[in-house]
Amino acid sequence: MIFDNTLVKKFCSIYNFKNPFDVTKINTSSQLPEILLDNDTFIIHLGKGRHMFVKGVDTGYHKFEDIDEQEIFDWPYHRSILNEYDTSESNILSVVTNQKIIHDFLYQDIIANPMVYGSRRTKKDLIYYINNEKIEALSVQMEIDLTMELGGDVTVFEAKNIFVRDFAVYQIFHPFKYYIDMKNNNHLNIDKVTCCYIIREKKDEGSTLKLYNYTFEDEERMSTIKLLKNAQYNLTGRQKR
Repeated sequence: MIFDNTLVKKFCSIYNFKNPFDVTKINTSSQLPEILLDNDTFIIHLGKGRHMFVKGVDTGYHKFEDIDEQEIFDWPYHRSILNEYDTSESNILSVVTNQKIIHDFLYQDIIANPMVYGSRRTKKDLIYYINNEKIEALSVQMEIDLTMELGGDVTVFEAKNIFVRDFAVYQIFHPFKYYIDMKNNNHLNIDKVTCCYIIREKKDEGSTLKLYNYTFEDEERMSTIKLLKNAQYNLTGRQKR
């Protein structure tokens, strides 16, 4: 079934649900209503205010992999006045960049100098598959929290200020497909595209950050998500004087 925002707003009005956008933007499977879970169904965005019910919750949501002990690091630092000042997604990304955590994780080099591009929204036509279902998304809007590029390797970022069990795969697949299409159409001279998902749990003396680097083995199929590596960084610093 394909439905649009007009129908969503109609039912939100009937049930006095304040924010209609929250109905279709479901970031983790734990937020799915019981009826969708019972029918093994999730929602995908088709652009232009349209949405679609798709079978296969395990395809729509990907469980975060366990992190091996040898990939858990204490990362001492002097916390600046703005580090961890708030719990926004942009703050998480600022912390991992300023503290060179992302440089260590992605490039194994804290003095690497990647190009950094801030959050942006963009729209693009995307054609891909979820299992055997062909998805034709027209002018679908996507939010890219951060993009980095080093030596032709592009990484798109998604960040959440909460530890959750899984995440909606389209959140990273849509930006991945956006840059892959630019590469394949010779619009950008990109060598490789990967995705980095960051989740944070804020604590009294710092934060715990978990980082996951993903790719898609088949560029046309959202179900082929593959973990490249993951790591946990425990920030245990004190306030800088």
